[in-house]
Amino acid sequence: MADSPTEETLLLVDPDHDFLDWATKHLSARDLRILRCDNAQNAAKVVEKTQVDVVIAAISLEPFDGLELLTQIRQQSPQTLVILTAGFPTTGQVIEATQRGAHDVLRKEALPFELRPVVESALQTLEDRRSAEEPVADVPTVDGRVKIIGVSRALQDVFKMVGRVARSDAPVLISGESGTGKELVAKAIHEYSPRRQKELITINCGAIPENLLESELFGHEKGSFTGAIAKREGRFEQADGGTLFLDEIGDMPLSIQVKLLRVLQDGTFSRVGSNETLKSDVRVVAATHKDLVAEVAAGRFREDLYYRLNVVELRIPPLRDRREDIPLLAEFFLQKITRKNGMARIRLTGEAVAALQLHNWPGNVRELENTIARACALASSTILLPADIPLAAAPSAMRNTVSDAMDRLLNAAPTGTNLIEWVSREVATRVLERSNGDLKEASIELGVTAQELRTLLATKD
Repeated sequence: MADSPTEETLLLVDPDHDFLDWATKHLSARDLRILRCDNAQNAAKVVEKTQVDVVIAAISLEPFDGLELLTQIRQQSPQTLVILTAGFPTTGQVIEATQRGAHDVLRKEALPFELRPVVESALQTLEDRRSAEEPVADVPTVDGRVKIIGVSRALQDVFKMVGRVARSDAPVLISGESGTGKELVAKAIHEYSPRRQKELITINCGAIPENLLESELFGHEKGSFTGAIAKREGRFEQADGGTLFLDEIGDMPLSIQVKLLRVLQDGTFSRVGSNETLKSDVRVVAATHKDLVAEVAAGRFREDLYYRLNVVELRIPPLRDRREDIPLLAEFFLQKITRKNGMARIRLTGEAVAALQLHNWPGNVRELENTIARACALASSTILLPADIPLAAAPSAMRNTVSDAMDRLLNAAPTGTNLIEWVSREVATRVLERSNGDLKEASIELGVTAQELRTLLATKD
């Protein structure tokens, strides 16, 4: 057992006195005081009167079981870690114990191998929590009109741009990676504009099928297409006098782009199935995570529409470029999630915040919020350590792994070899080996015929 500058207390609770004797000898260590009880009622009294750091209790106890003892200990001493044991804990017992806050659930036959490492880990966790720093940052006051959190220079520049463009009716194109908060910026533009008394209508251009998107934008007449059982107003009519936010504009089909261009030019449009020309006074704000210049060059986005939308461009920086905002955002999400779920206040240690700031955040603010939500859902304490925050591997890291593997494969090719043919044969050989020599299975995985695979392997030196 690791040495500690102060004595720590461990309580063993089990009706089997032979087990209590064995566990006492097995866990004996300097600076560790071991107490013993053979029933749950006495154990609860000990925890009530004594500061106990770790409890190891059997699930089968009298006069109430270990799960009830766990609940009482968590109420009396929330910082005490409880490890439950059973001969063969059932699935239901493991789930319920975890829900009630158990640190771990162990099978008794595994205790000679697992008990000591688990207890050492529990004591180290307690030490880390005791030395945890107070929250690094206070969350700035959110005034209700805009819920964008951040103090970084990059984000402050965005706020300044919002203040400037909100005063006019000029179309705005918000660009930035997925998860950076483009919709929040669109809402801020509307909330600080003269149009704020009217509605902000949002439509995701990439989430609606092409045959329905025109109707969503411009409305339709009864009977204009199958399923059109009544006349319907489109978003341009609904947003009259207000703001229309076109999210993921880069996914809009070309057939709809030309009709959107007309509205931006003169404010007029027609419902699907109607020849009547309607007019709407709408301020258009669009957003995209795509490079629209590249989309224009590829013929997937109209150049004239791009220039109509891009009167003012507002770029949202990725989270990795404003790492000083991460502590504020993390604390904001912690408070939001714990309030929503009626949980006790949870805080991050300084080390946990540092780990968050080192992560690259390919999913940006949305990924950070999901990470904090996952950590809260799995938390066994009111203090989150770095180990309590599972950070997802970035897709770019996986791509790098594939790239590294390909580099190793190419470097292994003999000098003067046709690299494409050599790599093809090597990959085919390895797939065949993985398929246990099944030529048909390997050919299906490689997307070739069995004969083509035979021919390829026949040319292998």
